[in-house]
Amino acid sequence: MSDLLYPTNTAAAAKRRKELTPEADKAFKAFSQAVFADGALDAKTKQLIAVAVAHVTQCPYCIKGHTKAALRHKASEAEIMEAIWVAAEMRAGGAYAHSALALDEMGHEQTP
Repeated sequence: MSDLLYPTNTAAAAKRRKELTPEADKAFKAFSQAVFADGALDAKTKQLIAVAVAHVTQCPYCIKGHTKAALRHKASEAEIMEAIWVAAEMRAGGAYAHSALALDEMGHEQTP
């Protein structure tokens, strides 16, 4: 179904992006490589974070790409699913926490 909603990210599309903005393309690729390299966090952990963030931002390309990358870095399917549940809780928690704004507008005083 996603193929009907989103075009496949093809080599031709990547080539066209590079042709249109070669310096930005080069800079983005270097930035991405630096971000996902082992550092204080290992590459597997970074990919699990990316899977979670991709679900919050709801980017189908990122979900697919970072799930594949997490698997390449030896993340288990259970680890990937737990990362997705963390993302779901954070997204739900944000909605719940922001209910304070609606309560404030409705005239309910907040207690610390």
